[in-house]
Amino acid sequence: MNLARPKTLSLSGWYSTRRIGALLASAALVTAATTLPTATASAASTTPGCGKQAAPSGDYTIQSGGLTRTYRLHLPDNYRSSKAASLILVYHGRGKTGAQTEAFSDLSKLDAIVAYPNGVIGDEDKQAWQGAPYSAKGVDDVKFTADLLDDLESKYCVDTRAVYATGKSNGAGFTGILACQMADRFAAIAPVSGAFYIEGTHCAPSRPIPVLDIHGTGDTTIPYSGDGERDLPSIQTWVRDWTVRDHCNPDPKTSQLGDDVLKFTYKGCKADVVHVAVTDGGHSWPGSDSTSGPGYVTQTFEAHELIGAFFKAHKLS
Repeated sequence: MNLARPKTLSLSGWYSTRRIGALLASAALVTAATTLPTATASAASTTPGCGKQAAPSGDYTIQSGGLTRTYRLHLPDNYRSSKAASLILVYHGRGKTGAQTEAFSDLSKLDAIVAYPNGVIGDEDKQAWQGAPYSAKGVDDVKFTADLLDDLESKYCVDTRAVYATGKSNGAGFTGILACQMADRFAAIAPVSGAFYIEGTHCAPSRPIPVLDIHGTGDTTIPYSGDGERDLPSIQTWVRDWTVRDHCNPDPKTSQLGDDVLKFTYKGCKADVVHVAVTDGGHSWPGSDSTSGPGYVTQTFEAHELIGAFFKAHKLS
């Protein structure tokens, strides 16, 4: 596994004619990233869970679609039932678990309620999410997500304007499906190393929804350039599809976050679209260690901080 930082930065011709913008300080990008929106219950769009005694962080089950579904829940240290908190749903990759994703992602460091749902066993006895060809047939993970949101909102004080989804690989791809089908409940999504199998032209969100996408150009599991035989679009195509849905200008502002990271920010959008490309980056979680996936893991930025900052900047109106 190559953990050395690459010396060159190339995106196989994508925007290769554009000049790289000024170097941005990483600290400026993640200022206050670990503090997501909280509000008094009277000032936020609150849920029935406000004012109730909350169950602690731990592993829980709910019934959905005739199945017993499981999830891990993390409450921030400063959670109070009198203050509406942000809620982040985090979807694991194929064959992984919510607990494993919590361990490498550091998303529980954010000042938010964070839930890590678990998928159902599909092909090759591996847990997966709806939309992938190897996921369990007939399982409705969109309904599970809606049921999970309803359950959490009935038990905890949640700001319904500040509900978000992120994930890795197959789980990241599923957040794209949620953006297409549940844009009325999610304020933004942030897929990492996403496997976007079926979305494409099947996507008709009820509103423009902000998207932050992070992907490594050296990912051999979910190739940056796509894989037609596996029905995987290129990441460029997936991002551009979202710029169309969100009514963005087609040419992004390009910034360099470090020697190995480019950030593409689209302008004129009805909802922000940002793509972060890690040169030679593997199927990994930026800022983590090798347990997040194979290949080069950049330490130029922490994915959870960048995601936290993006989520903090976006709420449902």
